Amino acid sequence: MSLHLSASVVSDVGPRRSGNEDAAFVASFAAAVADGVGGGPAGEIASAVLIHRVANSARGVRSPEAARTLLRLSNWDLDARVRLDPSIAGMATTFTGIFIAEGGLFLAHVGDSRAYLLRDGSLTRQTRDDSWVQHLVDSGLLTPDAASTHPRRNIVTASLHGDPRDGDDVTVSRHEARPGDRWLLCTDGVSDYLPTDALLETLLAHPEPEDASDALVALAVTAGTHDNVTAVVCDVMPGAIPSDARPAFAGAAAEHFAEDAAIA
Repeated sequence: MSLHLSASVVSDVGPRRSGNEDAAFVASFAAAVADGVGGGPAGEIASAVLIHRVANSARGVRSPEAARTLLRLSNWDLDARVRLDPSIAGMATTFTGIFIAEGGLFLAHVGDSRAYLLRDGSLTRQTRDDSWVQHLVDSGLLTPDAASTHPRRNIVTASLHGDPRDGDDVTVSRHEARPGDRWLLCTDGVSDYLPTDALLETLLAHPEPEDASDALVALAVTAGTHDNVTAVVCDVMPGAIPSDARPAFAGAAAEHFAEDAAIA
């Protein structure tokens, strides 16, 4: 059965930030979020450059190996940007994205942006955070409940920053794609401030992806997020991917569109 995504993205700078380091895109063949790593230079450039390269090449992803290759090539673009402008050396970004094709659905991930799957009324997290706090949880030194409010939960232990070794940290998994599935991709400005039951309730309450993504961002802002806020909601639908499908961008990827498209 041919399948495609019906997807929407909303990105907001949030009430406490002056700029948006989140970047995202949606298309009928793929969708992704990226979050410039805090504490480093030019996070908004890192996320925008990566998202543009992935979005412009994602239609050709038909296997986990193709997804890994695309992330490796996109990571090289970060290195190329640094060589053009050494002042932004050290910039880095997370990445979480899905690609749909005849072979199924492929989920690629590095960092602490998350993917959730809503199927048959149940919401399950599909990614593991690459973070210091997650390491403490895995080691039995911290409970998951304590992790959600830990003051150092923003420390990321893996990201993309142009080093060829970054690819070793990227995970790519194959998933069954079913009509009726709903995927949520979000940055930690959402997941750090909304518990799973709030995500589930909101996703169930809004049948249209546009309404769901907008409601999630609004809810995170109301919850007091200190970060940029980006939510991508993707519904798996029957039918072929349109031949003229084009990606739509949000956040830093939209703000830096002309500049990044010229370099890609």
